[in-house]
This record gives sequence, structure tokens and C-alpha cells, in this order.
Amino acid sequence: MKITGIETWSRPDVAVVRVTADNGMEGWGQISTYDADISATVLHRKIASLVLGSDPADIDDLADRCVESNLKFPWSYVLRALGGVETAIWDLYGKIRQQPVCELLGGEVKAVPIYGSSMSRSITAEDEIERFTRLRDEKGIKSFKFRVGKEAGRNGDAWPGRTEEMVKGVGSALADSCTMLVDANSCYTPDRAIEVGKMLQDYGISQFEEPCPYWEIEWTAEVTAALNLRVSGGEQDNDLAQWRRIVSIPAVDIIQPDPLYLGGVLRTVRAAQMAAEKGIPCVPHSANLCMVTVFALHIMRAIPNAGPYLEYTIEEGGINQTARQLYSPGLEIVDGRLDMPSSPGWGVEFKKEWLDKADYQVSNADS
Repeated sequence: MKITGIETWSRPDVAVVRVTADNGMEGWGQISTYDADISATVLHRKIASLVLGSDPADIDDLADRCVESNLKFPWSYVLRALGGVETAIWDLYGKIRQQPVCELLGGEVKAVPIYGSSMSRSITAEDEIERFTRLRDEKGIKSFKFRVGKEAGRNGDAWPGRTEEMVKGVGSALADSCTMLVDANSCYTPDRAIEVGKMLQDYGISQFEEPCPYWEIEWTAEVTAALNLRVSGGEQDNDLAQWRRIVSIPAVDIIQPDPLYLGGVLRTVRAAQMAAEKGIPCVPHSANLCMVTVFALHIMRAIPNAGPYLEYTIEEGGINQTARQLYSPGLEIVDGRLDMPSSPGWGVEFKKEWLDKADYQVSNADS
């Protein structure tokens, strides 16, 4: 069997990929969110010719060849493009084998506990406490993450004193009944991160994500060594050699590779395997309700070192509103756990209404 066609439907916020085999079977995947139309163009310019004519069963070698052949254009857009076509090939292969992707990876279809992830730095402690409490009572969610510092903020804050207000307010209100996590999104130098981390410990916060600029892995390692809570990170890291360094130091207590930033399922599983060899848990990054959460769900059920819960955004607007228009069935939370599609492949279908309004491109084996 050979792949004979690759199609994309793209908008700036997200892009969908379909691969077609020479027997007429199809598989669907998704390019990472944000500037996805650029990634779709890169797919057709830099990836498609390497994939067309390939056997869909040979996903592992195919992913390597796509990276190696683009050695002059490493990482972000090339790997986002690769992630789109690689996830489509997994869907195709699942349909060929009549199995969900998690079973192809050696896992089982089963619901996964989640933590509710706030993306807002404009929310107050009072309002964050209110919505965490409501989701705990209505959805059975027992773990939550909120934002501290400022994204790549050079030790700054969304407004003066916000981090202290959030940690003290949310921690005091909920840390006794829920597991609480925070995300600094590359904000702090090591000294400031350690200072914030000790405050987190005082208020019952159990996990500190991306305390330092993610590329400064030695800084993060310094913070990890100094604190008693868990330090996590890695969502931005898309080089497997960097992943070997991260787990070898080790820079973090929990790794968080993003399946679509990293180039697909198999590269994410490889990062998880590196971490497993060092006894480090893996929680794939899944910060929106587009297909990355579906992909992460399947990976979580297949890796031996899966962490205790999967990220699930609690935001309703923006890209998450798009996600509800993108595919079906939608994701459902039951008693704090995320149900898993059980049909072959990814177990979802993309909606024609969304596809019809997107920009279309195609690459064929004979073009």
C-alpha cells in the first residue's frame, strides 16, 4: 500500500490534513494550532514529496527521513507540518487495522483523569477560585492549573502583585481539596523561580511548570534541584537530542512534550521512552480542545510512564470555540475523567461545514 495524495484545509488558527492510499482508504490528522496556514504551506513544499509513495506502515522511518531531509530548515514549522501528516497516517493505519491508535501503540481504550487548565492571566484570584470550585462540583475535576508570572516575562507579572495574590488566594482556598499546579510560561530567572517556588510550597501547590525560559535547561535544572515540589516542562522542545539532555540532567521531574510541536505521535513516544528510562513521568502537552488533546489522550494510554492526569483547558472561547466546530464527537468530561473515542484511528470525523470554509491545497504522487 502506498500514500498517493495529501490534502490540507487550513485557516490561520488550525489546519486539517487528509492522506489517501492507493486502495482509496483515507486518514485524517491535524497541524498544530496558530499560524497553521503557514505550516500547511510548508507541508506541501517541504514534506509532501517525502511522504507520497511511502508505505503508511513505515511511519517511524518516514518521520526520520522528513526531519533528516530538512536539515537546513530545522524544527518549528517543518515539525508542525510533519505532525499534521504523521497523525493522518496514524488514522489511516488504524482504519486499515480496525483499531484505535492507542491500541496500535500497545495501550487500551480507557478514560483518563484530567486537570482543568486555566489559560488566563487577566483573571483575579477570586474569579479563578469561583470557576475551579464550580468545575470541581459540577464535573468532578480534582486538579487545576493556573498562571503565574508573565509569558517570557523577564521576572515580570501580569500586574504588580498578581502572582502572590493568586498563589495565596487559590492555594488557601483549594489546595486542601484539590491538587493545584501553576504555569510560569518561561517567566523567571533561577533565583526568582526558586523564590516563587518556595511560596508555592508554602501554599500547597504541587507542580511548577516551565519556571524559566525553556531553552535555558540548566536554569530549570537548578530550580528543580532546589525545590520539593514537582517541576515540569518541555512543551516547546522539539529536538530529540535536546530531550536526551533534558532527561539526562535531569532538568525536570515531569516531561510535557507536545505531539504537534514535536512532529507527531512517534517522536512524542520516543521522548516518553527516554524519560521512562530515567524514571520520569510524561504528560503530553494538550492546551486546547482541537485534536492535540485527542492525540495526547491516545498517547497517555499507551506509554508506561504516563503521569497522573492529562491537561484539559477550561477556556471556552478562541481556539476552543473553533474546536467545537472542527470535529465530532466532541470530548466529554465524566467524573473528572476524559472519555476516549473507541472507533478505529482517532475515532473522530472532521466536519464538512468547517472544511468548506478553509483554504484547500493538494499534493499528489503524480503531480
